[in-house]
Amino acid sequence: MLDLLYVFFISMVPFIEIRGSVPAGALLGIHPALCYAVSVLGNMLPVPFILLFIKKILAWMKKIPKLEKIALWIEAHGAKRSDKVTRYATLGLALFVGIPLPGTGAWTGSLIAALLDMKFGYAILSVFCGVLFAGLIMSGISYGFLGFLSFLS
Repeated sequence: MLDLLYVFFISMVPFIEIRGSVPAGALLGIHPALCYAVSVLGNMLPVPFILLFIKKILAWMKKIPKLEKIALWIEAHGAKRSDKVTRYATLGLALFVGIPLPGTGAWTGSLIAALLDMKFGYAILSVFCGVLFAGLIMSGISYGFLGFLSFLS
């Protein structure tokens, strides 16, 4: 049970997300389907909050001199990657989130969706589809490759 909590919380950490939780689950010996489900749930938990509140949080941060640089960096990070999403809208966001590379994922995808003022329902659906896809890719890599390594030992 504790292993599942590790996987769940790892999947909620920005920049680690499902890219880190699925390999962690594989290393901990969690069944692939259970690891996938827990990782997807954990990765999606922050998404509605990001979509609903990130713009207000960033505006508040900009009013505090010590937090202003962080807020500007977060906005720049989202804006820098938003061009990949704007061309294809909902599908573009799903693909952006679904490719498990550094700088992509549910957190950045939600940030981009909020900054682009995407409709909440479309944004949630896009991020969810992307998380499902990224989870499948990471499960294939983690359980396939790590399973092969455990077979050799």
